[in-house]
Amino acid sequence: AIVLAWVGGAFDIFDGKIARKYHLSNEFGVQLDSFADFLSFVLVPVFLIFQAVYTVNFSNASIVLAAIVSIYYVISGLRRLIQFNINTDAGDVKKFFTGVPTPLGAILLWIVYLASIYGMLNAFGVVLLMIIIGWSLNSKIKVPHL
Repeated sequence: AIVLAWVGGAFDIFDGKIARKYHLSNEFGVQLDSFADFLSFVLVPVFLIFQAVYTVNFSNASIVLAAIVSIYYVISGLRRLIQFNINTDAGDVKKFFTGVPTPLGAILLWIVYLASIYGMLNAFGVVLLMIIIGWSLNSKIKVPHL
């Protein structure tokens, strides 16, 4: 799953550049790209963390908290992508993102996941960082566009 997510990230970088270079950007492409981003950079990391970290380390009461935080992250990622689509014209590239883009959010979640499986972060730390990263997706933080 992790390898496929990284492959998805590589395709995400190149598909937009190719579409802009050959003037293939349109509304359908913007929506399709966001749907792919939602699957690759929101759902996959959340499911991985839920299965690999929360179900292994939490009891029944804590798993409810983990489920709520996971749903919060999914809603935050979806809202971020919807807002991005509303604010972006097809083919338009700005110098900065407002809020952490979902691919960067996924990278941060992978780092949190790795810290957890290598014993550097407990499951409640994962919950806290997932909340913070979810918040950052819709924050006013300026992130340079690569």
